[in-house]
Formats: sequence, structure tokens, C-alpha cells
Amino acid sequence: MLRILRLLKIIFVVLRFGLDEFVFAHARVRWLRVPLNILLLPRNISKPRAVRLRLSLENLGPIFVKFGQMLSTRRDLLPTDIADELAKLQDQVPPFPSYQAISLLEATYGKPLKEVFQSFEEKPVASASVAQVHFAVLPDGRNAAVKLLRPGISRVIAHDIALLKIAADLIEKLWIDGRRLKPGEVVEEFEKHLCDELDLTREAANGSQLRRNFAKSNLLSVPEMYWEFCTSEVMVMERMYGIPISQIKTIRAAGVDIAKLAANGVEIFYTQVFRDGFFHADMHPGNVQVDTKGQYIALDFGIMGTLTDIDKRYLAQNFIAFFRRDYKRVAEVHIESGWAPAETRIDELEAAIRTVCEPIFDKPLREVSFGRVLLRLFQTSRRFGIEVQPQLVLLQKTLLNIEGLGLQLDPELDLWKTAKPWLEQWMVKQVGWRGFIKSLHSEAPNYAMLLPQLPRLMHQYLSADSGKKNKDMQINILKQYKQNNFLLKLLVIMLFSFFVMEIIRYYVN
Repeated sequence: MLRILRLLKIIFVVLRFGLDEFVFAHARVRWLRVPLNILLLPRNISKPRAVRLRLSLENLGPIFVKFGQMLSTRRDLLPTDIADELAKLQDQVPPFPSYQAISLLEATYGKPLKEVFQSFEEKPVASASVAQVHFAVLPDGRNAAVKLLRPGISRVIAHDIALLKIAADLIEKLWIDGRRLKPGEVVEEFEKHLCDELDLTREAANGSQLRRNFAKSNLLSVPEMYWEFCTSEVMVMERMYGIPISQIKTIRAAGVDIAKLAANGVEIFYTQVFRDGFFHADMHPGNVQVDTKGQYIALDFGIMGTLTDIDKRYLAQNFIAFFRRDYKRVAEVHIESGWAPAETRIDELEAAIRTVCEPIFDKPLREVSFGRVLLRLFQTSRRFGIEVQPQLVLLQKTLLNIEGLGLQLDPELDLWKTAKPWLEQWMVKQVGWRGFIKSLHSEAPNYAMLLPQLPRLMHQYLSADSGKKNKDMQINILKQYKQNNFLLKLLVIMLFSFFVMEIIRYYVN
């Protein structure tokens, strides 16, 4: 019954804001628009379609607002006007009552709240669609921030996701661009992100990993997680004291070097992406603070991006090729990485990339947004059958956030000048002799286990005859080392690597 009522409300909002134009754009049902417009004559649909879409999502509630926010990051799929308008969505949700927060905490810990915390502030300091935050003091006197999931939020999300899937199916069948926009895949992606955000243990683990990555850095501070108080519905972490990044006047009054702060933000981003392959993917102003020493403070770790070593290497090569305006290399990297189909003609892709980038490079570099360069490339890539990688879309969205924050702090910030030397230095470490030594060091435990087995495996391989038993043995050996079809070649590589490592160890010691 509740789902039916919710569906009726959605239909009412869709008709009220004239979103039926998306549904009835298909030739088979286009004729229905005329009688529907006559029937709904009193409605006002004079505003642009993107504005009406944003207003409808705001009317449908926080889960739909969050869906719109996620959609705004998929600029590879959406028309520009809609993506720009959805980016304006603000997730400002009234807090749930304090008695519900207390009941949730007492049910979680199985004891009265006064036995869990020394003190607990009933008034929340922040509230969003999925959770809200209260300040508290732990029994040992440590100041903490307590994040709580909204009561019943899982059930609400399940209902809304089910309805979104129905809507996605209809859009794909009835809207002209439905199949190209892949609404079903978008809803599944949104469901995955929401499920991740509903597990606060996962978010705490993300924060803990980011804190460990920057343990020796004076650029970024991440709160400590108090694991003895954390559950899937409650996350308790160190309380941080900082100034919201949007309050630039207050930050400047605290004596912070704004230009250096902006440059540090760019360095933090590239460090997360290329050094760690693990980056904070929700860096909007509400999740970033600055302390009086000019150190960034990261908050809210529900959305984190990851990159493989292969992604990092190809991405860095792409960035450096862009900096050097080497469009042929950009095209080659796209094909080598598998981002573009193997049959793609390099010269055609190179020409398309040049068409996108040359007008941008005619501007002063400090006026160039690399996030928007990536966006234009995503849009251009459609004609070559390039499917944009999800991790790259998340990266592009984060890069736009970082650029926006950096330029808000320092309009004179040259993002390219700041990034280029850092990337070139990183590439030297990865592909130069230092990268070779680093790879040997990381593979040393594997070599130590494999080397003693090689003589026995070689003997078995060379002495195997045509008998069934030996054939089975050969098959097992080949299966065990399926990535190395020629054991002789493997032996030579192993012995050479071992020899090099012994030389390095000798000179290091």
C-alpha cells in the first residue's frame, strides 16, 4: 500500500513539472502529449526542462535528491543542460528527533546512553539524507563525533529504488535516448553507492585507510576511528576542529596562506590518486575543513574511489601527454589501456582529441579546467565506441570538485603548473630504475617461495612422458603456472631477478 501511494506521488510530481515530455518523446507514444497537455492545462511548464527536473527531484525527497546528485556526475551520459542543473541540488534535510537518536544508540549498545558516553549533545551538528552527526565525550574524556543512520532508512531506500527501477525500464522503452543513457545501469550504480553508505563500518574502514595513507603527511588530517564504539549503524570518530573550506575570510583571518593552501589541495588530490590509488570522491565544501595551521581536514568517507596500478600508469601518461599537447600519444594510451577498442584508428582518434584540446590550450593555462577537458573527451569518445570507465567518471567528478575548491581559494591558481612536475616525478619513480627496484622489492616474497620449487618443477616437466599419469602431472603444472607457459623462460627471469636483488641488497647494506 505504501509503495502504491509513493508511486502515485511520483506520477503526480512528474505530471506537475511536465516531465512527461521525456517519456512521450518516443514516436510510438508522442501522440499522447496533445491530449495530456489539454487535460493538464493549468500546470506551468514554461521553465527549462533541466530546471523542472531539478525541482521535481527536490519535491520527491532526499533519496531522489541524492539520485540527482549522482546523475550530475554522469556527464558522459547526460545532456549538458541537465547535468549542470542537477549539480545545483543541495542535500539539506531536517534532522530526525533526538529521542530517536538516543533510542538507536541504546539499542545498539544494549545499555543506557549515560553508561556509553560521558556526555552526548542531543542537538545534531549536521544532517543529511542518510545519516546525521552529534558531538559526544567518551568515558575516557576524548571528544568524539557520532554518526547515526536515519531510523528506517533502509526500508525507505528499498521502496524508492524499486520505483526507480520501474521508471528506468519505462524510460529505456519509451524515450528516444533511453537505451543510450542506460538508465537501468545508472540505477544499479546508485543502489550500490547507497548500500555502501548504509554500512557505517565500511565508511569507518575507508576513513581509517585514508588516515593511514597520510599518517606522515602535514597536508591532510583524518579523524581517528574509535572502533570499540563502531557498528554498521553507528560510527564514532575523533572530533575535528576546523574552519569550513567555504569560509575563506575566516581562514584568511586565522593567518593561513591561501595560495599555499590552494596548491596543497591539488597536491593532496594527486597524491591520493597516483600514489595510493585510493581517493576521497566526495570533496564538496561540506566535507572539507582547514585548521589554523593550514592543514586540510577530511570528513565523511562514504564515497571513495579506487584505481588499479594499470589505471594509474595509463592515467598519468594521459595527463603528461596532455600537458605536452602530444595528442597522438593520448590516442595510443587510450588503445593500449583498453579504454578504446583495439580496432580504433589512431589517426582518427588523435584528430578528434586535437579538435577538443586545441581551442582550450589557446587560453592561459591557469584558465584551463582539466576536469572539463576530461568531460569533453568523454563526450567525444562516444563516436569511437569508447565506454567510459566508472572509476574515471568518479575521478573526473572529484577533479572538478578539487578545481572548484582550489580556484575558489586562489583565482590565480595554475592547476597545470602545480600538477605537471608532480606527475612527471611520479612517472620517473614508476617506470625508471627506482620503479624497477620497488617492483623487485614487492615481488621478493613470491620469488622466495617459487625459487626452491623450480628445480623439482623443471625435472617433472622435462621428464614427463606420454603416459596418462605424467600427462595429468603436466596439466597440473601448466595450470599452476598458466601465466608462464614456458618454465625455462620463467626460470631465467627468476634467477636474474634474484641476482639483481642480491646486488642491490649488498650495496644497500
